Amino acid sequence: MHYRTLGRTGLKVSALTMGTFTFGGRGPFGMTANQGVADARRLVDVCLDHGVNLFDTANMYSTGLSEEILGEVLKGRDGEVLVTS
Repeated sequence: MHYRTLGRTGLKVSALTMGTFTFGGRGPFGMTANQGVADARRLVDVCLDHGVNLFDTANMYSTGLSEEILGEVLKGRDGEVLVTS
């Protein structure tokens, strides 16, 4: 995995980002996919195993359920990941 420094922060972020708009699958996002906690955990684990440390979510994804699922999946992994919204 290639990493880039985020501005002058010194944080090293992966060149690839995992987007989580399919977590939860409510509303129009459900037409794309619908990953619950177990599926999301597997996807996040694969990303982490391959060096991805940047995850994107937003409160509009599945009316906030995406953020809740990502939070559950990342519980206890403080310092390992960066979450953007």
